[in-house]
Amino acid sequence: MKTEEKLSILANAAKYDVSCASSGSTRANSPGGIGNAARRGICHSWSADGRCISLLKILLSNDCLFDCAYCMSRRSNDLPRATFTPEEIADLTINFYLRNYIEGLFLSSAVYASPDKTMSDMVDVCRLLRKKHLFNGYIHLKIIPGASRELVDQAALLADRLSVNIELPSESSLKILAPQKSRQAILQPMHHISEHKTGFALEAKKSRHTPNYCPAGQSTQMIIGASGESDLHILNLTQSLYRRMQLKRVYYSAYMPVNDVPNLPAPLSPPPLIREHRLYQADWLLRFYKFEAEEILSSNSPNLDERIDPKAAWALRNFDHFPLDINRASYEELLRVPGLGVLSAQRIVAARRVTAIREEDLKKIGLVMKRAKYFLSIKGRSLAPSSFAYHHVVAAMNRAEPASSSKIRHASKQLRLF
Repeated sequence: MKTEEKLSILANAAKYDVSCASSGSTRANSPGGIGNAARRGICHSWSADGRCISLLKILLSNDCLFDCAYCMSRRSNDLPRATFTPEEIADLTINFYLRNYIEGLFLSSAVYASPDKTMSDMVDVCRLLRKKHLFNGYIHLKIIPGASRELVDQAALLADRLSVNIELPSESSLKILAPQKSRQAILQPMHHISEHKTGFALEAKKSRHTPNYCPAGQSTQMIIGASGESDLHILNLTQSLYRRMQLKRVYYSAYMPVNDVPNLPAPLSPPPLIREHRLYQADWLLRFYKFEAEEILSSNSPNLDERIDPKAAWALRNFDHFPLDINRASYEELLRVPGLGVLSAQRIVAARRVTAIREEDLKKIGLVMKRAKYFLSIKGRSLAPSSFAYHHVVAAMNRAEPASSSKIRHASKQLRLF
């Protein structure tokens, strides 16, 4: 099979993996080498000067031993199969890079032959790029569950970011939809990477010659809607992964049927993309806004409200806590005000060290006033109209929801890379 045919098959198969994380790495160029990985980010992002920075997103192979019900590349599907050699992937990456098509590589694979064989070939791709071609650009590598720890360590010393896809939120769902996989096989390499990354970081404080071990951290991906777990279950798992495994990102992928399998739910129309969007918003609250999963949802209300964002939903459930005096509220309290982000909360705290904040200062600080005004006061005077009762605020917050979120329902198609 020609390289162009393999490329068409394997680039198309890679579109189902959404965990293309930004770089966060500062791998510098070396004498005689090419490329570098910058902290500004790589995949599906924009640089400060407006350039779109992209990765070659591809599978090493789609010839899979496993028969996961939700996967297009499952063994029982009748579709064209292809497998690259490590040399072919390395040559493609360098040639695309030299033509300024890409700035890095995102490499995943179906499991062919065995987990160790698949992982070994993926590591060989990295080794060829780093050692033979002296490529110092960004590489994101998927870890194959079940691969040996030695191969995981080799991958961590060659790539910038690693990811192990957890795929389904519970072990019971894995047993039904992917019986050849186990939760333990997925979590073990995550834990190993986390422990060794911490160890290398401590060693680096003693010696500047300590090599970089997975410098951009690790991420994972969960499929949403293929099994019956609640949003609370998903957020508790996410919170645990951030705290125990030090993950950089958890990605959520709305379930879109690609196979006709009895164990999978009936196709949703449209796919649960708005649920995916709300989970990303809740994830943001966990990572940057000092929320706990149990504050966002509870056993009595285990799923996110699709009509309104999770932060606004929390504020409305705790309406008696508001309005907050903008000149007296703590930084942590300000973070919980809808329409007020991390940067604007920091600006408020910095500004009021010098002088009291006035209402006319708020737009300069960067608040979204159509959302924040119902939850803030200045000198005891609420910024919302005095006639507004709770039910008025609920209606106004629904109207203030960004228009882009309603368009997510129709954004189910992914753009082609080539």
